[in-house]
Amino acid sequence: MGQTTLRISVQEEPKLITLKLEGRLAGASTTELDRAWRSLVPALGSRLLCVDLCDVTYMDAAGMQLLAEIHRKTNADLVADTPLTKYFAEEARRSSWKGKKQGG
Repeated sequence: MGQTTLRISVQEEPKLITLKLEGRLAGASTTELDRAWRSLVPALGSRLLCVDLCDVTYMDAAGMQLLAEIHRKTNADLVADTPLTKYFAEEARRSSWKGKKQGG
């Protein structure tokens, strides 16, 4: 049986903070990710935020919406390496762009 939760790990480097996501971004895990990225914003400064989606196995609409918000507000680099995670990243980028265009 597949992973049913989301594991979030943070790696800080001088020019980059990486949020590595593993598992399912859905339901309560969306709230966990929301707290995690918001807690990192003060530490970002001039550093880039990178969201590593390579090990995400599922994402619901709320997860997609949150990923788009993270991308829109931080211009995060969304890293993906499978057809599924590339789809998640592209949809988040597209939704993020629509939000910027509409003034969101």
